[in-house]
Parts: sequence; structure tokens; C-alpha cells
Amino acid sequence: MCNTLRVRWTILPKTAPQPWIICSGCGGPRAFRCSDKIRLNANGRKLDAWLIYKCSTCEKTWNRPIFERRNVRDIDPAVLEALQCNDPDWIRAEAFNLEALRRKSQRVDEFAEFEIAKEMQQDIANWTRLEMVPFPSSTRLDRLLASELQVSRTRLQALHDSGRLRTDSNRADVLQRRIKNGTRVAVDLTATGREQWWRSVATGSSP
Repeated sequence: MCNTLRVRWTILPKTAPQPWIICSGCGGPRAFRCSDKIRLNANGRKLDAWLIYKCSTCEKTWNRPIFERRNVRDIDPAVLEALQCNDPDWIRAEAFNLEALRRKSQRVDEFAEFEIAKEMQQDIANWTRLEMVPFPSSTRLDRLLASELQVSRTRLQALHDSGRLRTDSNRADVLQRRIKNGTRVAVDLTATGREQWWRSVATGSSP
């Protein structure tokens, strides 16, 4: 929309989730940490890809499957390039893929501490609609918004109930749920007279 100030929020947890796996070196379940390295194996036109983890106790490795026996033609070229060059941004996103981790481990340790980077994606004059695009995170959406926008969760819920705060989900409890990939949050600020204040808290800039 032409009246939208758009900001991307990249949530940067300080420690990636750690799955608990039976370690062949230790002889029992241990927490494994991501090594930030990809392993690829080609067999003809088929490709296997794993994200390498290491035991936090003995450094024994565990290869977490990303995909196996996938035809190269069926792999998104951008994904293939990221795998081949060990792209740190792609690996970081995959290391925080909790759904994939939970399919391989009954226990996954998560860590609450995070930093947040705010990047202006569309800056226009006379805007009346603020849109934020947070990176996927285990953090609840309302907790993130309340902390960063300096607004109570009660106020956020009231804005959502009135239709002035919208997301790309139709769930009534979306604010109480974890942030998923593709989440967008838009706030209608028509006639509030506080656009400059909202801009400063959303972008992290001085008012």
C-alpha cells in the first residue's frame, strides 16, 4: 500500500535450539549444538543434504537431514546455492526450524535471550499504516510487540479486536502464538496524531 511504512524486524536469538539425541560417544542422550556447516552427498541426479550438529559433551557429530534422495531439478536454485556455499543466513534460519528439530528429537532446548535488528524497507511521507515483518521465532507475538512498541498486551489485544491491528492469520489467538515464517503485522494509525512516536519505536530511531 502507498500509505504504508514498512519495517523488517530480524529477531536474533543468541543461542540456537539444541536437540537431545542419543550420542554414540557418550552412550546416552545429550544436547547437540549446530556447527553451522552443511554436508552434501550427490548420487547421480539425487542429492542428500544434512545440517551438522555436535555433541555438547564429546563433540561427536550428528547429521540432521534437510532432505534425502531429492532430485536436483526439484530443488529451488536459491536453496541449492545456499547449501553449496554454506550460506550463514540460510543455515541460521534452518537451525531455528523448530518443527524440523522436533521431528527428530523429543526434547529441544530453547534459549530466551535475543537481540533484534530493525531495518526500514519502505519509508514514505504522510503514512498512516505501519507494517512490521518479524523473523520467525519461538517468542510469542504479543510479548515481542509489547516489548518493542512499548504498548501493553491488553492494548494490543484491543487494537486487534477492533481491527486496527491485523496479521496474515485468521486465528483469534494469533497474538498469543509463536512467530511463524511470513508473519506480517499491520497497525492502522489513521487520525491518531502519534505517527512520529510509532515510527521511533518501530524502527528504533530517535523521535
